[in-house]
Amino acid sequence: MIGLRTVLAALAMVAAGASAQAQTVYKVGSTPTGTPFTFLDAKTNTIQGMMVDVIEEIGKDQGFKVEIQPMQFSALIAALTSGKIDIISAAMYGSPERAKVVDFSKDVYAYGEGLVVSTKDEKDYAGFDDMKGKKVGAQIGTRYIDALKAAGTAAEVNAYDSLPDILRDVSNGRLDAGIGDYPILAYNLAQGRFPQLRLVKSYKPSVPGPINIAVKQGNAELLGKIDAGLAAIKKDGRFDAILKKWGL
Repeated sequence: MIGLRTVLAALAMVAAGASAQAQTVYKVGSTPTGTPFTFLDAKTNTIQGMMVDVIEEIGKDQGFKVEIQPMQFSALIAALTSGKIDIISAAMYGSPERAKVVDFSKDVYAYGEGLVVSTKDEKDYAGFDDMKGKKVGAQIGTRYIDALKAAGTAAEVNAYDSLPDILRDVSNGRLDAGIGDYPILAYNLAQGRFPQLRLVKSYKPSVPGPINIAVKQGNAELLGKIDAGLAAIKKDGRFDAILKKWGL
């Protein structure tokens, strides 16, 4: 009888271990159009990028796995608050407005917006005030679009689902200029994808800020794991290696 009890106890432990392992897989929302932070790799049909590498390394450090869920940037917060995903790891500012509905990690990386125009446009733009009379595009769900509208200088502020759509419309003349995350714009142009465009070097960002990883409000346990893992990979050099890999 003792032998049977031992076997049953061992089986129970195995079952409990399998259950615990199943609970350590988190669904992570990332966007397919935020190179080099997050993007759809056509060769593997998976979401790749700096923020994917970061959350995966955090998971390795903290003992959980991630399942990347591709979605448009504007859908990320709704997906998180509704429980469709557990984590957002993308090029998202941890702004005070967003912090009212989700909880953010410590700062991952910081930058501001950039400005792209046609190579035929040689003006040295410095900020929003120089866009009087211009048709400008910005991405839905970003702080840039609200800042542009609040500035009131652009003749039109057009909303887009993705930065590549903005870049295409500046290239074909439907827009005079496009606003977006500086590193993403710089990466796209450095790859030679939009030779008709230039990144305006004289432009000074008016909406700088950090990007952060987000969890559902009140999920202190998961947020604690993410912050601890982020601190660990920044300390041991893994984070710097990720930045170098993606040219940041």
